[in-house]
Amino acid sequence: MDHRRTPLYTPEQRRRRDATGWTLVQGVLAPLQFAVFLVSFALVLRFLVTGEGEAAATVSVLAKTLLLYSIMVTGCLWEKAVFGRYLFAPAFYWEDVFSMVVLALHSAYVVALATGGLSARGLMLLALAAYATYLVNAAQFLLKLRAARLDAAPSPDAVVA
Repeated sequence: MDHRRTPLYTPEQRRRRDATGWTLVQGVLAPLQFAVFLVSFALVLRFLVTGEGEAAATVSVLAKTLLLYSIMVTGCLWEKAVFGRYLFAPAFYWEDVFSMVVLALHSAYVVALATGGLSARGLMLLALAAYATYLVNAAQFLLKLRAARLDAAPSPDAVVA
């Protein structure tokens, strides 16, 4: 049974990925966004459990959302540099589709906050929904990163000269 799959990158795409500065930007923003997410998640839970720290939780969700927007914009620039299109390159199609859901929920939080459309508790529950989708999306990208590393690793069948 043949378990080979199509590599994530062609040799030319890998070269462009390694040459663009957007790869480094993504490599810095992704863990930064995750760290802010962890802090914000704790603050949101604290507010939901105790009713305390609404302002800190709100600021943290806005900071997480700002980082999300930043990583999305720079991710589009990265995708254009590597694949020649800003979004929905075949190699990252489903990650990009799910990213739109993540963006929509984070944006809904900002709109609801700005318009007073939800109570503080409702806002924090919306933030948790946005965070749940973010975690799924982050897992998608981590799986792609793993696939790219596996693609780059020498094959166990490779002949060593």
